[in-house]
Amino acid sequence: VAPIYSEDVFGIVGENFTFPVEIKQTIADITWKKNKDKVAERDGKNPPIYFTPFQGRSMLKENGNLTIFNLEKSDAGAYELHYWDPANEGCINFILAVLDPPSEPKINCSIKGDNLVLNCASDFPRPVTYIWELSDDQRSLWTQEFSIPIKNIDATKKATCFITFSQTKKSSEISLIQCI
Repeated sequence: VAPIYSEDVFGIVGENFTFPVEIKQTIADITWKKNKDKVAERDGKNPPIYFTPFQGRSMLKENGNLTIFNLEKSDAGAYELHYWDPANEGCINFILAVLDPPSEPKINCSIKGDNLVLNCASDFPRPVTYIWELSDDQRSLWTQEFSIPIKNIDATKKATCFITFSQTKKSSEISLIQCI
């Protein structure tokens, strides 16, 4: 019998979410439960059966992976995957948290020495990826702060900060003239 373990996972409202099940082979019998209620099951070679509220908004794969489409706040909870076949059996527990998507980032600017420093802030509770673009300069900087020597600033340009998390991308833009 495989050991039982629990993993905290999270998804974003409106996105599709797949539980990170790492079973490489096809499994004969699969049962998924949420807060002890069955939500999906597959018995042998029969097609999967889905229960409320996952009918029409989930997909169960032969290796036990369960995907929920268009995640809702009410999908948060404790999930259990029970699986069995002649070579393998076990139980994997997940605690799914469903978060609101990140809001647009806020950009502020300041002068530090000979540089204009732009800072991109996100109120999202998890780490996000930051990408900066300067008007026609598609060079991307993967940091929260972006520093430009004041002598190189073209006041007609704009800076855009993109934040990404999972499948969600938000951006904000600032005109450099506002900062000088």
